[in-house]
Order: sequence, then structure tokens, then C-alpha cells
Amino acid sequence: MQLQLRGVSHAYDKTTVLQDIDLKVEAGRILCLVGPSGCGKSTLLRLMGGLEKPSSGSITLQGQAPSGCLNPLTYVFQDFALLPWRSVEENISLVLEDHSLSASREQQIIDDVLQRTRMSDFRRALPRQLSGGMKQRVAIARALAVNPAVLLMDEPLSALDSQTRELLLDDLVQLWTSEPFTGVYVTHNLSEAVRLGHEIVVLSRRPGRIFETVTIEQALIDRSQNSMELETIRQQLWQMMRDEAEQAERELLTS
Repeated sequence: MQLQLRGVSHAYDKTTVLQDIDLKVEAGRILCLVGPSGCGKSTLLRLMGGLEKPSSGSITLQGQAPSGCLNPLTYVFQDFALLPWRSVEENISLVLEDHSLSASREQQIIDDVLQRTRMSDFRRALPRQLSGGMKQRVAIARALAVNPAVLLMDEPLSALDSQTRELLLDDLVQLWTSEPFTGVYVTHNLSEAVRLGHEIVVLSRRPGRIFETVTIEQALIDRSQNSMELETIRQQLWQMMRDEAEQAERELLTS
């Protein structure tokens, strides 16, 4: 399925956060949202996921849901959002409990997503027994368990150290390569964006508008941390964001 946004604007009281967003998240591709702090990236993700209703405009899912889709939209959060008293597999089973699945089918799904995220050996562990990277793998496994039409990720790696972040980036690339999914990924980290994004949408300073869209055609599996091409794109993205941030600061000082 693809996610279509037309003329989306959003305000809190008298503060306009997002303005006139026209955006299409293509099926089977990952779109990364970047931009200066406070530009409305996470707000836009919440609107896409139906957690908030836009002040104006429309957001629609179009096309056929993937086979076995239990939730059209699901989230991976920065803070893992695991229940501390439930084991790894029990945290995953939580999202399956209201779908009238047989016990054998539920177990099949759990086994599959644990295998895909390399967490099978830790199925009975409690969250407190896991590293930060393992906790996020569980959160990703839980999201994949419902086979969503669109996977929404809100800075999922920002709470992790740099080494663990690189490992999880590799995991996400492998997950997409083995079974492509439609995703929206919010990040401040431009290296993450050029590693994962088929499209990278740069939002302007508040109110957030689409400042630029960059498409990277190189296959995810072929992207290297040392790629000069990707580093050039990263620097171009940073220049866009820096100019917007500097302009926002000047506007604040002169207001």
C-alpha cells in the first residue's frame, strides 16, 4: 500500500506546525523525514499514523494491504515501549491477542519475527535482561508481527550508542532486503537517512513545509558507510538543514 498526503496542515492553538504538505509514500520503499529541530517531523508521523487529526488536508492509504496484514499502520518508538513484566515473546504476542488467531498461528508469527530479528535465543528474557539494541530489536519484531501496510519509525535508534546504532541499521537493511516493506523513518541523523532512505524529504523550519525531496536509487544492500556518493548527499542535506536552522535563529533574534 502507499500513503498519500494532500494539503496537510496542522496547528496547535495559534501556532502552525505544518503547512501544505503534499507527499506520497510509495509502496515497498522507505521515506526518511529530516529537518531542523522543531520543524514538525514527529507531528507529521503522528498524523500519518492517525494519532492526531490534521487541521486541514487529507491522509489516505491506497492500494491492497499485504497478505496477512493485521494492522495497516504500526509504530516503532524511540523508547522501545516494552512491558517490563512480560518476556520477549510475550511482548510480541501482545499485539496479536485481539486478532482471533489460533495458538499455532500466533506462535508461528512470533517464531518468524524472532528469527528475522535474530532474537530467537532470547524469547524468554525480560526487558531488563536485554541491551538497548536488543530491546529495539524486540520492538521491531513486535511491529513486524502484525505485517503492517506501512511501518512508522520515530527516531528508533537515537537512544542507542553509535556502535549499536550501526548494527541496527544493518539489521533494518537486511529486513527490508529480505522482505521489502513500506516505511516512514523520522531522524535527526543524516547518515541514517542516506543509509535507509529511498526518498529523503527535508522539511523547512516551522511551519514545516517540504523544502526538498532527494531520491537515492542505489540499492540499500549496496550502500556503504564509506561511500563518497552517499557522503556527498549527506553534506548537501546538512547544508539545507543548516541554512534553515540559521534562518530560524535570525528570525527569532529580530522578532
